[in-house]
Amino acid sequence: MQPFTKLTGVAASLPLANVDTDKIIPARFLKTIKRTGLGKNLFDTLRYDETGAERPEFVLNQPAYRNAEILIAHENFGCGSSREHAPWALLDFGIRCVIAPDFADIFHANCFKNGILPVRLPRGICDQLMEDSKMGGNSRVSVDLERQVVVRPSGEEIPFQIDPFRRELLLGGLDDIDQTLQHAPAIDSYEARGKAERAWMPSITV
Repeated sequence: MQPFTKLTGVAASLPLANVDTDKIIPARFLKTIKRTGLGKNLFDTLRYDETGAERPEFVLNQPAYRNAEILIAHENFGCGSSREHAPWALLDFGIRCVIAPDFADIFHANCFKNGILPVRLPRGICDQLMEDSKMGGNSRVSVDLERQVVVRPSGEEIPFQIDPFRRELLLGGLDDIDQTLQHAPAIDSYEARGKAERAWMPSITV
């Protein structure tokens, strides 16, 4: 997993509350178990019309935001089902940070497992950042995880809180498997000790 330390990029605003995971990535695209290839269908029903043509009014279809790395939304982002495909789709599109007043718990946890930083900020501040984002490509926001601040285009720094353990995992680029592998010597030692203590047991080969 790619570490997250500091990100400076274009911010796109999605001024909607209760954006559920089916809105983020519709159920018909959940047939894959791969983490790649889902970005093209991120917000599919919002980005495309019934014929598959892009809706020009949708923010991620506009030239200034096609390469956005930060998404700003309203309350309860990521509600609905617990599908991990939702952060997969965001990450595959290029979104590495989502800023909102709050998130659904499972989506919030899944973000950390996939290298996306979910930042909780008050609604008023999110609205200010959305106003900043109207500058298009000139609206470059910095999200500094080490210092735990969001820096507006004006230079104003906005602090945010994050669980210390999850912060360290993102800084180190550690997913669940990486966390386990950190303890590989202890696991190997336990397995070796177990084999020695059960040496009388016949080995089974398949």
